[in-house]
Amino acid sequence: RAFGQLMAHPLLPRFYEDMARFALPTQLFFLFQRAKQLEPLAQLDMFSNVTVADFLLDKDPLFARITLSGDELALYDRIFEALKPRAPQPDLVIYLQANLDTLIKRIKKRGRAYEKSISPQYLQELSEAYSHYFYRYDETPLLVVNTNEIDFVNKPEHFDALVEQIRNAQKGTQYYVPLGS
Repeated sequence: RAFGQLMAHPLLPRFYEDMARFALPTQLFFLFQRAKQLEPLAQLDMFSNVTVADFLLDKDPLFARITLSGDELALYDRIFEALKPRAPQPDLVIYLQANLDTLIKRIKKRGRAYEKSISPQYLQELSEAYSHYFYRYDETPLLVVNTNEIDFVNKPEHFDALVEQIRNAQKGTQYYVPLGS
């Protein structure tokens, strides 16, 4: 079972144009969507199929802390705590990290018109927030992957190497830095 394929977010293009105005509705849209996706996981037992998600709900407040003002952040925090589903802990969390130049290149390559207005400063703030979050993360095994030199789309061997790292993941935090990174 795969989770994480978010439906098109109606406010995301407007958020990148005017973050201050659209931060709270954008953040709440994602929170409601992700909480809804996690609801079925509360009922899973040890004999259920493998579930893969492309998000970790506990890191969702990172975006809120960067984009929301004091009153909006307080409101978001209250809603987050009220909605947070009781889902099982992941067996492994994978943190795909890249430097700012790589992030900018990938956004340009993706070619989404509404992402053209994302500022390097915002990307840097997000990158730093992720780094701080995962530096202290100890809830589950964590695999930190430096993706600066990885191309999952055009080089299947890169994907295969990552899958091998995932299969061999141990407890605690591990780092995967492919040669050339």
